[in-house]
Amino acid sequence: MIKENRDDPSAGGPNVIEVENLTKTFGAVTAVDCVSFHVRRGEIFGFLGPNGAGKTTTTRMLTGVVPMDGGSVRIFGHDILKEPVQAKQRFGVVPETSNAYVELTAWQNLMLMGDLYGLDRAHSERRSRELLETLGLYGRRDQKVRGYSKGMKQRLVLAMALLHEPELLFLDEPTSGLDVQSTQMILVLLRELNTDGTTIFLTTHNMEEVNRLCDRIGIIRAGKIVAIDAPERLKTAIDRMHRLEVSFDRPVPADALAGLDGVAEAYRTGDKWRIVTEDPDLVIRSLVAFSGDCSVAILTLNTLAPSLDEVFLRLTGEEQP
Repeated sequence: MIKENRDDPSAGGPNVIEVENLTKTFGAVTAVDCVSFHVRRGEIFGFLGPNGAGKTTTTRMLTGVVPMDGGSVRIFGHDILKEPVQAKQRFGVVPETSNAYVELTAWQNLMLMGDLYGLDRAHSERRSRELLETLGLYGRRDQKVRGYSKGMKQRLVLAMALLHEPELLFLDEPTSGLDVQSTQMILVLLRELNTDGTTIFLTTHNMEEVNRLCDRIGIIRAGKIVAIDAPERLKTAIDRMHRLEVSFDRPVPADALAGLDGVAEAYRTGDKWRIVTEDPDLVIRSLVAFSGDCSVAILTLNTLAPSLDEVFLRLTGEEQP
């Protein structure tokens, strides 16, 4: 396991979420097995895992939807079991499947949500207008949600979750299956919210979103946390082998590259060569010497970092090392 980095000087303020030995069983199956981690104030924390790994169950326990069998969850210092009201007043939840009432209009859904949070009507109306305008729904506010597209429904659910201006936002696959316009609108808003201080807990399968948004990620496999760190640090830690990509001004034989000092493997990809090595500096020197000795010009030479997809596949056991 790649352990959680608690000594990062950029750690920021106090923890917003503190999870200790969280456990959940369903019959003989342990869905979540003594999971512990924390989420810092002001960060975007990505929570990843293959289907059935326990991430949805974990998220539902964090938000008080599913009772835990062991361990503890504290939200802004409030125990989610002992002080659920105080905890839930501080966060909003965007589930993967819309929970808006389809026979109500968007405006009616938001007014109902405001009543549930105890907001006065004037505040609910002002805030609802702001959110619907931001999310491109104000012109459709009086239409029943049944007639909304999936993207419109998801944008409405996000508005409902943000109505009471929470300090913490949980999102479960917020852009899954959405059109490009809705996806971009949601991602831009999430970044703006985070810039303004909102802490975000993001469950997603979308590696591009994780790369673009997340300060740290946690990866869960078979109910256990297998890694927590910044995406770039995970990429570095997971693969000690480095990859170089090089192209020449004319063809070169594979055995010539494979025989260079420091080269573990060399293979062709289109008009370029990929070289795998434990010592990229040695290989670069070897390539320069090879170029001079054989009168071959190097056109491009780049170091390739492992992708977050590779990290995920390696850590979740879906790809053999």
